[in-house]
Amino acid sequence: MSNIQQAGTFTLGSHTVKRLGYGAMQLAGPGVFGPPKDHDAALAVLREAVAQGVDHIDTSDFYGPHVTNRLIREALAPYPSDLVIVTKIGARRGADGSWLPAFSPEALTQAVHDNLGNLGLEVLDVVNLRIMFDTHGPAEGSIEAPLTVLAELQRKGLVRHIGLSNVTAAQIAQGRRIAEIVCVQNQYNLAHRGDDALIDDLARDGIAYVPFFPLGGFNPLQSSTLSDVAKRVGATPMQVALAWLLRRAPNILLIPGTSSVGHLRENLAAGELVLSDNVLSELDGIAMAA
Repeated sequence: MSNIQQAGTFTLGSHTVKRLGYGAMQLAGPGVFGPPKDHDAALAVLREAVAQGVDHIDTSDFYGPHVTNRLIREALAPYPSDLVIVTKIGARRGADGSWLPAFSPEALTQAVHDNLGNLGLEVLDVVNLRIMFDTHGPAEGSIEAPLTVLAELQRKGLVRHIGLSNVTAAQIAQGRRIAEIVCVQNQYNLAHRGDDALIDDLARDGIAYVPFFPLGGFNPLQSSTLSDVAKRVGATPMQVALAWLLRRAPNILLIPGTSSVGHLRENLAAGELVLSDNVLSELDGIAMAA
Protein backbone atom coordinates (compact mmCIF):
# COMPACT_ATOMS: atom_id res chain seq x y z
CA MET A 1 0.00 0.00 0.00
CA SER A 2 1.38 3.43 -0.94
CA ASN A 3 1.97 6.20 1.61
CA ILE A 4 -1.02 8.15 0.45
CA GLN A 5 -3.47 5.22 0.62
CA GLN A 6 -2.50 4.49 4.22
CA ALA A 7 -3.93 7.88 5.22
CA GLY A 8 -7.41 6.66 4.28
CA THR A 9 -10.26 8.39 2.43
CA PHE A 10 -13.17 10.72 3.12
CA THR A 11 -16.16 12.04 1.19
CA LEU A 12 -15.84 15.35 -0.64
CA GLY A 13 -19.06 16.21 -2.43
CA SER A 14 -19.94 13.33 -4.74
CA HIS A 15 -16.41 11.86 -4.63
CA THR A 16 -14.48 9.80 -2.12
CA VAL A 17 -10.95 11.21 -2.08
CA LYS A 18 -7.71 10.23 -0.42
CA ARG A 19 -7.10 12.31 2.70
CA LEU A 20 -3.70 13.51 1.49
CA GLY A 21 -4.13 15.99 -1.34
CA TYR A 22 -2.10 18.86 -2.76
CA GLY A 23 -2.45 22.64 -2.48
CA ALA A 24 -1.28 24.60 -5.55
CA MET A 25 -0.83 28.01 -3.88
CA GLN A 26 2.96 27.82 -3.67
CA LEU A 27 3.31 27.26 -7.40
CA ALA A 28 2.77 30.98 -8.04
CA GLY A 29 5.54 33.53 -7.58
CA PRO A 30 6.72 35.06 -4.30
CA GLY A 31 3.79 36.16 -2.13
CA VAL A 32 1.51 34.02 -4.32
CA PHE A 33 1.85 36.76 -6.95
CA GLY A 34 3.12 36.51 -10.51
CA PRO A 35 4.52 33.53 -12.40
CA PRO A 36 6.48 30.68 -10.84
CA LYS A 37 10.25 30.91 -10.47
CA ASP A 38 10.55 27.74 -12.54
CA HIS A 39 7.66 26.96 -14.89
CA ASP A 40 8.80 23.44 -15.76
CA ALA A 41 9.38 22.56 -12.11
CA ALA A 42 5.82 23.67 -11.29
CA LEU A 43 4.43 21.37 -13.99
CA ALA A 44 6.62 18.53 -12.69
CA VAL A 45 5.23 18.90 -9.14
CA LEU A 46 1.63 18.71 -10.37
CA ARG A 47 2.34 15.66 -12.51
CA GLU A 48 4.21 13.93 -9.69
CA ALA A 49 1.31 14.59 -7.28
CA VAL A 50 -1.09 12.77 -9.59
CA ALA A 51 1.48 10.03 -10.27
CA GLN A 52 1.72 9.49 -6.49
CA GLY A 53 -2.04 8.99 -6.31
CA VAL A 54 -3.24 12.46 -5.28
CA ASP A 55 -6.87 12.87 -6.37
CA HIS A 56 -7.69 16.21 -4.66
CA ILE A 57 -6.01 19.46 -5.72
CA ASP A 58 -6.79 22.80 -4.09
CA THR A 59 -6.37 26.00 -6.09
CA SER A 60 -7.86 29.42 -6.82
CA ASP A 61 -7.83 31.85 -9.69
CA PHE A 62 -6.59 34.56 -7.29
CA TYR A 63 -3.34 32.64 -6.84
CA GLY A 64 -1.08 34.57 -9.18
CA PRO A 65 -3.74 35.69 -10.19
CA HIS A 66 -4.66 33.14 -12.89
CA VAL A 67 -1.25 31.45 -12.54
CA THR A 68 -1.91 28.18 -10.68
CA ASN A 69 -5.08 27.30 -12.60
CA ARG A 70 -3.30 27.69 -15.93
CA LEU A 71 -0.41 25.56 -14.66
CA ILE A 72 -2.85 22.86 -13.53
CA ARG A 73 -4.49 22.83 -16.96
CA GLU A 74 -1.15 22.72 -18.78
CA ALA A 75 0.20 19.94 -16.58
CA LEU A 76 -2.83 17.71 -16.18
CA ALA A 77 -5.53 18.26 -18.83
CA PRO A 78 -7.27 16.18 -19.97
CA TYR A 79 -7.82 15.44 -16.30
CA PRO A 80 -7.96 11.97 -14.71
CA SER A 81 -11.60 10.99 -14.14
CA ASP A 82 -11.07 10.67 -10.38
CA LEU A 83 -9.34 14.05 -9.90
CA VAL A 84 -11.30 16.56 -7.81
CA ILE A 85 -10.20 20.17 -8.32
CA VAL A 86 -11.36 22.45 -5.53
CA THR A 87 -11.17 26.19 -6.12
CA LYS A 88 -12.25 29.28 -4.20
CA ILE A 89 -13.75 32.68 -4.89
CA GLY A 90 -14.44 35.81 -2.82
CA ALA A 91 -11.12 37.63 -3.15
CA ARG A 92 -9.06 39.39 -5.79
CA ARG A 93 -5.51 40.68 -5.97
CA GLY A 94 -4.53 44.32 -6.03
CA ALA A 95 -1.83 45.52 -8.44
CA ASP A 96 0.54 45.50 -5.45
CA GLY A 97 -0.27 41.88 -4.60
CA SER A 98 -2.69 42.78 -1.78
CA TRP A 99 -5.66 40.51 -0.99
CA LEU A 100 -8.98 42.31 -1.44
CA PRO A 101 -12.61 41.22 -0.94
CA ALA A 102 -14.55 40.51 -4.15
CA PHE A 103 -18.07 39.80 -2.94
CA SER A 104 -20.36 41.56 -5.41
CA PRO A 105 -22.60 39.33 -7.54
CA GLU A 106 -20.66 40.46 -10.61
CA ALA A 107 -17.27 39.67 -9.05
CA LEU A 108 -18.37 36.24 -7.80
CA THR A 109 -19.93 35.32 -11.15
CA GLN A 110 -16.84 36.48 -13.03
CA ALA A 111 -14.62 34.48 -10.66
CA VAL A 112 -16.51 31.26 -11.41
CA HIS A 113 -16.20 31.88 -15.15
CA ASP A 114 -12.49 32.73 -14.79
CA ASN A 115 -11.88 29.47 -12.90
CA LEU A 116 -13.78 27.50 -15.54
CA GLY A 117 -11.86 29.14 -18.37
CA ASN A 118 -8.38 28.91 -16.87
CA LEU A 119 -8.86 25.30 -15.71
CA GLY A 120 -10.52 24.33 -18.99
CA LEU A 121 -13.61 22.90 -17.32
CA GLU A 122 -17.33 23.08 -18.03
CA VAL A 123 -18.27 22.64 -14.37
CA LEU A 124 -16.28 23.16 -11.16
CA ASP A 125 -16.29 20.19 -8.75
CA VAL A 126 -16.16 22.23 -5.53
CA VAL A 127 -16.07 26.00 -5.04
CA ASN A 128 -15.22 27.40 -1.62
CA LEU A 129 -16.58 30.82 -0.80
CA ARG A 130 -13.75 32.60 1.00
CA ILE A 131 -15.11 35.09 3.52
CA MET A 132 -13.00 38.26 3.67
CA PHE A 133 -14.51 40.27 6.54
CA ASP A 134 -11.04 40.09 8.12
CA THR A 135 -7.97 38.96 6.16
CA HIS A 136 -6.30 37.70 9.37
CA GLY A 137 -8.98 35.15 10.26
CA PRO A 138 -12.70 34.51 10.56
CA ALA A 139 -14.91 37.42 11.65
CA GLU A 140 -18.64 37.36 12.26
CA GLY A 141 -21.09 38.76 9.71
CA SER A 142 -23.83 37.53 7.41
CA ILE A 143 -22.69 35.48 4.41
CA GLU A 144 -26.19 35.20 2.94
CA ALA A 145 -25.71 37.61 0.01
CA PRO A 146 -22.53 36.12 -1.52
CA LEU A 147 -23.52 32.52 -0.78
CA THR A 148 -26.90 33.03 -2.45
CA VAL A 149 -25.05 34.13 -5.61
CA LEU A 150 -22.86 31.00 -5.50
CA ALA A 151 -25.91 28.78 -4.89
CA GLU A 152 -27.55 30.29 -7.98
CA LEU A 153 -24.44 29.48 -10.06
CA GLN A 154 -24.72 25.94 -8.69
CA ARG A 155 -28.36 25.77 -9.84
CA LYS A 156 -27.22 26.87 -13.31
CA GLY A 157 -24.89 23.86 -13.45
CA LEU A 158 -21.56 25.72 -13.29
CA VAL A 159 -20.69 24.43 -9.80
CA ARG A 160 -21.31 20.92 -8.39
CA HIS A 161 -20.61 21.47 -4.71
CA ILE A 162 -20.08 24.40 -2.34
CA GLY A 163 -17.67 24.86 0.54
CA LEU A 164 -16.79 27.71 2.89
CA SER A 165 -13.42 29.16 3.86
CA ASN A 166 -12.27 31.45 6.68
CA VAL A 167 -15.59 31.12 8.51
CA THR A 168 -17.04 30.90 12.00
CA ALA A 169 -19.38 28.19 13.32
CA ALA A 170 -22.30 30.66 13.10
CA GLN A 171 -21.54 31.37 9.44
CA ILE A 172 -21.40 27.64 8.67
CA ALA A 173 -24.80 27.18 10.31
CA GLN A 174 -26.17 30.10 8.27
CA GLY A 175 -24.58 28.71 5.11
CA ARG A 176 -26.12 25.26 5.59
CA ARG A 177 -29.58 26.86 5.62
CA ILE A 178 -28.86 28.30 2.14
CA ALA A 179 -26.97 25.47 0.42
CA GLU A 180 -25.45 22.07 1.11
CA ILE A 181 -21.92 22.66 2.42
CA VAL A 182 -19.49 19.82 1.66
CA CYS A 183 -16.29 21.22 3.18
CA VAL A 184 -14.90 23.93 5.43
CA GLN A 185 -11.41 25.35 4.95
CA ASN A 186 -9.94 27.25 7.90
CA GLN A 187 -6.56 27.78 9.49
CA TYR A 188 -5.76 24.96 11.90
CA ASN A 189 -2.57 23.30 13.06
CA LEU A 190 -0.80 21.96 16.16
CA ALA A 191 -0.61 25.42 17.75
CA HIS A 192 -3.70 27.08 16.24
CA ARG A 193 -6.59 24.95 17.50
CA GLY A 194 -9.56 27.28 17.78
CA ASP A 195 -11.66 24.99 15.57
CA ASP A 196 -11.35 21.86 17.74
CA ALA A 197 -15.06 21.67 18.61
CA LEU A 198 -16.11 22.67 15.10
CA ILE A 199 -14.06 19.86 13.51
CA ASP A 200 -15.80 17.28 15.69
CA ASP A 201 -19.24 18.72 14.87
CA LEU A 202 -18.50 18.63 11.14
CA ALA A 203 -17.19 15.05 11.41
CA ARG A 204 -20.51 13.96 12.90
CA ASP A 205 -22.30 15.52 9.91
CA GLY A 206 -19.95 14.00 7.32
CA ILE A 207 -18.52 17.38 6.25
CA ALA A 208 -14.84 17.55 5.31
CA TYR A 209 -12.54 19.94 7.18
CA VAL A 210 -9.52 21.17 5.23
CA PRO A 211 -6.91 22.93 7.39
CA PHE A 212 -4.64 25.43 5.70
CA PHE A 213 -1.21 26.47 7.01
CA PRO A 214 -0.48 23.10 8.70
CA LEU A 215 2.89 24.52 9.78
CA GLY A 216 1.82 28.11 10.31
CA GLY A 217 1.96 29.38 6.71
CA PHE A 218 3.44 32.84 6.40
CA ASN A 219 4.53 32.66 10.07
CA PRO A 220 6.03 29.17 10.38
CA LEU A 221 5.36 27.31 13.59
CA GLN A 222 8.55 27.22 15.69
CA SER A 223 8.34 24.50 18.30
CA SER A 224 11.17 22.67 20.02
CA THR A 225 8.67 19.94 20.97
CA LEU A 226 7.77 19.39 17.31
CA SER A 227 11.45 19.37 16.30
CA ASP A 228 12.33 16.93 19.11
CA VAL A 229 9.50 14.55 18.21
CA ALA A 230 10.46 14.67 14.54
CA LYS A 231 14.06 13.72 15.38
CA ARG A 232 12.93 10.84 17.59
CA VAL A 233 10.58 9.32 15.02
CA GLY A 234 12.94 9.90 12.10
CA ALA A 235 10.68 12.31 10.24
CA THR A 236 10.57 16.01 9.31
CA PRO A 237 8.59 18.49 11.45
CA MET A 238 6.16 18.92 8.53
CA GLN A 239 5.59 15.15 8.32
CA VAL A 240 4.86 15.00 12.05
CA ALA A 241 2.49 17.99 11.85
CA LEU A 242 0.63 16.35 8.94
CA ALA A 243 0.50 12.94 10.64
CA TRP A 244 -0.93 14.59 13.77
CA LEU A 245 -3.66 16.23 11.67
CA LEU A 246 -4.53 12.88 10.06
CA ARG A 247 -4.92 11.36 13.54
CA ARG A 248 -6.85 14.35 14.88
CA ALA A 249 -10.15 13.57 13.09
CA PRO A 250 -11.33 11.31 10.25
CA ASN A 251 -12.89 14.18 8.26
CA ILE A 252 -9.64 16.16 7.95
CA LEU A 253 -8.35 16.38 4.38
CA LEU A 254 -4.83 17.72 3.93
CA ILE A 255 -3.60 19.97 1.11
CA PRO A 256 0.07 20.67 1.92
CA GLY A 257 1.62 22.83 -0.76
CA THR A 258 5.13 22.92 -2.15
CA SER A 259 6.93 23.89 -5.35
CA SER A 260 9.46 21.04 -4.95
CA VAL A 261 9.02 17.43 -6.07
CA GLY A 262 11.25 16.31 -3.18
CA HIS A 263 9.13 18.12 -0.59
CA LEU A 264 5.96 16.79 -2.23
CA ARG A 265 7.18 13.20 -1.76
CA GLU A 266 8.15 13.97 1.85
CA ASN A 267 4.71 15.43 2.59
CA LEU A 268 2.88 12.47 1.08
CA ALA A 269 5.06 10.08 3.10
CA ALA A 270 3.38 11.49 6.23
CA GLY A 271 0.53 9.13 5.39
CA GLU A 272 2.49 6.14 6.68
CA LEU A 273 3.87 7.82 9.80
CA VAL A 274 2.39 6.23 12.93
CA LEU A 275 2.46 8.37 16.08
CA SER A 276 2.14 6.67 19.47
CA ASP A 277 -0.38 7.89 22.04
CA ASN A 278 2.49 9.28 24.14
CA VAL A 279 3.80 11.28 21.18
CA LEU A 280 0.29 12.54 20.38
CA SER A 281 -0.22 13.84 23.93
CA GLU A 282 3.22 15.48 23.79
CA LEU A 283 2.25 17.23 20.55
CA ASP A 284 -1.13 18.24 22.02
CA GLY A 285 0.85 20.21 24.58
CA ILE A 286 2.12 22.57 21.87
CA ALA A 287 -1.27 24.28 21.69
CA MET A 288 -1.35 24.80 25.44
CA ALA A 289 2.08 26.44 25.33
CA ALA A 290 1.26 28.62 22.30
